[in-house]
Amino acid sequence: MRIFPILVLAVMLFFWLRNRRRTAQLAREAAAAGADLLPQERQNTERAAADPEADTVTAALARGAWEPAARALAAVGTDWERRSYLVGIISARAVEDDAWLRAWQAARPDDPDAAVVDASAKVLLAWELRGGRWAKDTTAEQFAGFHRVLRQAREDFERAATLAHPDDPTPYLLQIPLYMGLGAPHDALRELWAEVTARAPYHYEAHWRALNYWFAKWQGSAELSRDFALRAAATAPRGSLLTMFPLLDWYEANDDEAPAEAYGRPEVTALVDAALADVAAARPDHPRLAEVRHLLAYFLAKAGRHEAALIQFRLVDGHVGAVPWRYYKNPAKVFCAVRDKALKGALSESRS
Repeated sequence: MRIFPILVLAVMLFFWLRNRRRTAQLAREAAAAGADLLPQERQNTERAAADPEADTVTAALARGAWEPAARALAAVGTDWERRSYLVGIISARAVEDDAWLRAWQAARPDDPDAAVVDASAKVLLAWELRGGRWAKDTTAEQFAGFHRVLRQAREDFERAATLAHPDDPTPYLLQIPLYMGLGAPHDALRELWAEVTARAPYHYEAHWRALNYWFAKWQGSAELSRDFALRAAATAPRGSLLTMFPLLDWYEANDDEAPAEAYGRPEVTALVDAALADVAAARPDHPRLAEVRHLLAYFLAKAGRHEAALIQFRLVDGHVGAVPWRYYKNPAKVFCAVRDKALKGALSESRS
């Protein structure tokens, strides 16, 4: 009678050893297949993708030299996507130290590029003064500084718009966070939005900023943000990347509470597939392409579409300065964890 328990233990040991060998083999295969993937400590947390020109400009600004930034903006021409992207990078450095910006303005008092960088930097400074906490946890002093600097920025944007090329949407779209922070009514935002879309109807960053205004946590509601995102995606030409925004709106509304299976639902799959088609049609040098790839990689991985996720992860590996990773305390750690899980999932699928 004692043979039966021994036999059961033997069978259990056999399967345990087999599973252990399979796990070890899968780990070895994952290490080999992921040899080209970068470890957590080599992930850049500031950018969504590599950008040598931006690196050159910011390195020069760190030395106090504004001329490379001026040349970079002048060379952009009417590429409004690239222009607002560079203005954002340059103005972020002015929040840390604006001596080079003051030198630029002194050398070229009516330079539209210096003017829009100055106005943008004030908005960034205002948000830094406010801090990132909920309103109930933000002090009256923080709010006072926040509103004071935003009002100053409004005057600076008026000047920047006067100096800018008539077709340039940048001085208008960069005001959207100002309107958001000051609690501007919907009609005021719509008037500003008309100025933006008259110049660049499918501008990615403009839509990103406007969607944030329409979120329920700011000046809108779940219905308003959803309608805005769906309308943008439905009317934009393929390659504009605006199909990103229904996906982003769904993420903002659902991610904290959505069960894992929600990512595989037909309606979510349709949003992901639309964004994948948009990415495939986008110009390779679109400055926001990597941002869309990051969110796609996350959605694909959550849905168990591991091979498709891994393709996106490989295209952005090395940079984690994008949604959703930047919402986490340790973006690089979370990025690598989800990426490595997708790698193992893809290997497991290929073996079955």
